[in-house]
Amino acid sequence: MKNTIYILLAFLIFSSCSSVKTTQEAINSGDYDKAIALAVKNLRSNKTKKGNQPYIPMLEDAYKKATEKDLSRIKFLKKEGNPESLERIFNLYQTLNYRQEMIKPLMPLRYLSNGKEAKFKFKDYTSDIITSKNKLSDLLYAKAKKLFTTNNKYDYRKAHDELIYLDKITPNYKDVRNLIEESHAKGTDYVLVTMKNRTRKIIPKRLSKDLLNIDTYGFDDLWTVYHSVKDKDLSYDYGLELTLRSINISPEQIREKQFVKEKQIKDGWKYLLDKDGNQVIDDKGKKVKVDKMINVRCELYQFTQFKSAEVGGQVKYTNFTSKQLLKTFPIKSQFVFEHNYATYNGDKRALAKSFLDMIVLRAVKFPTNEQMVYDAGNDLKQHLKNIVRRNKFRN
Repeated sequence: MKNTIYILLAFLIFSSCSSVKTTQEAINSGDYDKAIALAVKNLRSNKTKKGNQPYIPMLEDAYKKATEKDLSRIKFLKKEGNPESLERIFNLYQTLNYRQEMIKPLMPLRYLSNGKEAKFKFKDYTSDIITSKNKLSDLLYAKAKKLFTTNNKYDYRKAHDELIYLDKITPNYKDVRNLIEESHAKGTDYVLVTMKNRTRKIIPKRLSKDLLNIDTYGFDDLWTVYHSVKDKDLSYDYGLELTLRSINISPEQIREKQFVKEKQIKDGWKYLLDKDGNQVIDDKGKKVKVDKMINVRCELYQFTQFKSAEVGGQVKYTNFTSKQLLKTFPIKSQFVFEHNYATYNGDKRALAKSFLDMIVLRAVKFPTNEQMVYDAGNDLKQHLKNIVRRNKFRN
């Protein structure tokens, strides 16, 4: 028990020393916010604990240096006068405020050695935050409005990002909500999905319907919308065409295999005899019984019903604006129908469980060609999904 206590104490001392060392190393390397976070975390658990005293001077030091660094940076950026620095200035003021708000709940912090209180210079940054935020909001709004004038989808997307950020820092600023919707609509690519049958074979209607049921694909993302039914009020940017070129269906086949299985099994019991043919008696005077083993044999006839369908084609990406073919992808899928059943002649006890399961089955009706094509088409749908996920219309 004592050893356990000593080990635990040693671990706690080592952990404490390690944390103190890490905090000091963070200060030495200029990572003041990491040092502040470590010190606050330890002091928050117990600020009057003797082992946590080293964190107080380190917290004072890190806070002072971090504050001076940020204020110096703000002064430089303001003097520089670059409008693009407004976001940085706003973020720095927020950091200054957040940093001191982390420390305030710990106040007062006192040194146990002399009872003196640790000193931190706190300031009300509210006005600075509001002023910098307002200037940044005006800038973001002006930048977004300017991007609207280019009539370029990428610029509408940039404007959308600026407006989303603007709405986050200054909710309900002017007509930002309406502009967000407008920039999204104008920055979105619309893709028309079509299918062509070049197989010279009839494709099941439900397969055509399923392949063009875009809602089940999950293609849509923030900037791309797919339609399988043309909207006359929309100007489509791209076309995705699935062309089926081949449908191959194998003949219905029944394959047969024969197996001979033999096994030694238990078949009751018998009395154990010695070499002279006499019954063996145990130490309690009872006759000794042993398992009676016999050899069994069974002939198994396994039948496999087999039929396959393969559908192949091509996926094409077309730019409707430039009328250029962008990309082509081969696409192929296969569906295999296979059913096993068996009959036997002999003692079925010689068969393994897998064969026993098989002999209770019987032949089934082969699926129709239409069903085979439909099932292969469902697999084709998954391949089409993978192509679209891996290959965007715009990079």
